[in-house]
Amino acid sequence: MPRGFETVLITGASAGIGAACARAFAGEGARLVLAARRRERLDELVRDLGGAECHLLELDVRDRDAVAEVLGRLPAEWREIDVLVNNAGMGRGLDKLQEGDVDGWDQMVDTNVKGLLYVTRALLPGMVERGRGHVINIGSIAGHEVYPGGAVYCATKSAVGSITQGMRLDLMGTGVRVSTVDPGMVETEFSIVRFGGDEERARRVYAGMTPLTPADIADAVLWCATRPPHVNIDEIILKPTDQASATLVHRRG
Repeated sequence: MPRGFETVLITGASAGIGAACARAFAGEGARLVLAARRRERLDELVRDLGGAECHLLELDVRDRDAVAEVLGRLPAEWREIDVLVNNAGMGRGLDKLQEGDVDGWDQMVDTNVKGLLYVTRALLPGMVERGRGHVINIGSIAGHEVYPGGAVYCATKSAVGSITQGMRLDLMGTGVRVSTVDPGMVETEFSIVRFGGDEERARRVYAGMTPLTPADIADAVLWCATRPPHVNIDEIILKPTDQASATLVHRRG
């Protein structure tokens, strides 16, 4: 068993931070349960993991019944999840609240908050029963600072922080650890999704500065998971050197 974990489940594993976490844990010899909506992207990822043992799940975390069914019927050899990385998340738009898209709000709340809860609720009892495990939630500096046009997204990430803290209280004495990794600006598909596929607008988000990479976040997640069993990393906040706050960014040129 590598460094206290054997089987790791990652949501939103088909791209960005999720895919980088898969690569990081594969490099440590972990067995991977990879969940995402886009099965074809998971198939591509597996070919890039150097022979890591993988079990793939086509899963939309927003679908409560599907989460319960799919995770409830994991094959016996994949049922004991040692580390859960709740990575699936999204942003939609940067409109003022009074001009906001209600469908976008629903997507963010359903993915970032309810999806995290559904997956965690399905897997946590097994961890408690076994007396070990680790839940690592991917939050955001948006959970610590509210910025214009981000009221709902920031609220969802603030909820991730509160759920993480509450979970840690509820799990005291069980041997199960709980952490959150909260990045600043990371160059992924996040901005493309947020802006409805407008790639030019997404590129401008990172213009003139050096953002974090998905691998930077995966490195922090792996570091949390590889501490000795008596050590719990409550929270990591990491930002690019060019970013001082959610809205203050140094841009060259």
